[in-house]
Formats: sequence, C-alpha cells, structure tokens
Amino acid sequence: MASVLLQFSLLQLALVAGAAVFASVVGGIAGYGTGLLLPLVLVPIIGPEPVVPVMAIAALLINASRVTAFRSAIEWRRTPIVLATAVPACVLGAWFYTRLSTAGTQLVIGAFLIASVPLRRFLKARDLRLGEGGLAAGGAGFGAITGTAPGTGVILISLLMASGLSGSAVIATDAAISVIVHLVQALVFGVAGAIDAQVAAIALLIGACSVPGAFLARNIVGRMPVRLHTAILDVVVLLGGAMMVAGALF
Repeated sequence: MASVLLQFSLLQLALVAGAAVFASVVGGIAGYGTGLLLPLVLVPIIGPEPVVPVMAIAALLINASRVTAFRSAIEWRRTPIVLATAVPACVLGAWFYTRLSTAGTQLVIGAFLIASVPLRRFLKARDLRLGEGGLAAGGAGFGAITGTAPGTGVILISLLMASGLSGSAVIATDAAISVIVHLVQALVFGVAGAIDAQVAAIALLIGACSVPGAFLARNIVGRMPVRLHTAILDVVVLLGGAMMVAGALF
C-alpha cells in the first residue's frame, strides 16, 4: 500500500486524508454527504474512472464500523426487503459503470451530484410514507444508482424514514444495507478489473481517516444549525457537480 501511495505527492495525500476526515464529519452529522463530497477531491487527483470503485470500498469500510456501533438498533425486517431488489440492481448498475468512457464517468458522477440536491429536497417535501412494496421498489432504484454513482446515501435514508424508521434505527439499518450493497458493488468492479492496487490503497486511506471523523462528528453534533450545514453542503455539491459535467462536455 505504501509503495502505491508514493505515486502521489504529499499534498495530494494530505488533501485526500483531510477530505476524508471532513466528509466523515459531515456524514456523521447529517447522515449523508460523505460520498457526495469526496469525489470533488478525488476526481482531480486520480481521475473520474476509479472514483466509484474507490468509494465502493471506502463506503464498505465506513458502514462496517457503523454496523458495529449501532448493531442493536438494526431493523432486520426491512433490511432484507431492500436488499432483495437493491443487490441485483446494483450489479447491473456497476456493470454499466465499467462500460463508460472517461467523459461518461465524469458526466454520470457530476450529473448525479447536481440531481442529488433537488432529489433530497423533493423527498423531504413530499413526506412520503412507504409500505413493504414501495420500500422494495425504492430499493431497486437505490441499488441501480449506487452501482453507477457515489453519494447515494440520501436516497436510502429517505426511503427508510418514509417506511417509518427514525433515530438510530435509520443510521443502523442504512449501514447494514449499505455494507452488503457496497460489497456486491466492489465484487463486480473487482471481476471487471476496475479495482487495482491504487484504488485499494486510496480506499483504505479514506477508510482509516474516516474513523476520527466519526468521533469529531459526535462532539460537534448540535452546535451547527442544521439548515446552515445543509445549505453549505448543497452549494458545494452543486458547484462540484457542475464543474465535472462541464469537464465532460467541453
């Protein structure tokens, strides 16, 4: 791992590590945001193609730690309902991602980042209520998008809340589902040859740096107004997504 990381400058590694800690803090406070912010730093450093494979492994590590911390709060009845449709859809989405060109991957990531802001606002404004059928259908959409783009946690969290979960049960169940989905996603990328030593090294670096971020988040929860935090995140994500789309088209 060390020899692979030496391919990058100390400044680049410091940016990735710092972004991982910051994004982990944001994710710990809001329940989402880690996968939305990290691509903004990763794309200029490692290029667009490895970003989703890197985030698949990193998300697997991050959510595994959350499962350990919140295992008693996991809602096991809803978990298999989502996984039954999310896993096969994720396989198809990840396979599709491996067939995209450099510009295509950049366009997909940027477009999803931009779309994630109005999508989150739409789901929140509608105050949706889902039964088991609606949760399964939503799981298919979540899985397909997760296979092709990072930062889809807001979709799963919205689905679980709409099914009636709240509090730590949302975080715990989200983490349990995400571990399986991202494991499947990483396996598809591995079979397709999209995971190499560089991808693994960067993902492990992000996973390691995310641990202190979780503890920092716990200490500052409640100090920052939620609306201010959300507004800042929306602006950063929109600007970053627009830059990626522009880079793919021009």
